[in-house]
Amino acid sequence: MHLVVDGIEGTVARVELPDGTTADWDLASLPRGVREGDVVRLHVEHGDLEIEIDHAETARRRGEAQAQLDALNQATPGGEIDL
Repeated sequence: MHLVVDGIEGTVARVELPDGTTADWDLASLPRGVREGDVVRLHVEHGDLEIEIDHAETARRRGEAQAQLDALNQATPGGEIDL
């Protein structure tokens, strides 16, 4: 199962669950060094729960998001979208 860290505030991480809902988790329950936007993989093996940052999936999703943003920016007269 994969989760996405949607936001971090103090000692609380807001994670997006596979069904699209969000939940607040204690930041200490996630891998050290986790950041907003990271994909976290939960895996149960022999009754043990392993939680780790899925660096490959995180990079893939960030690249995909950047490509979408680049495509949007190309379509604007000024070359970049200003928010």
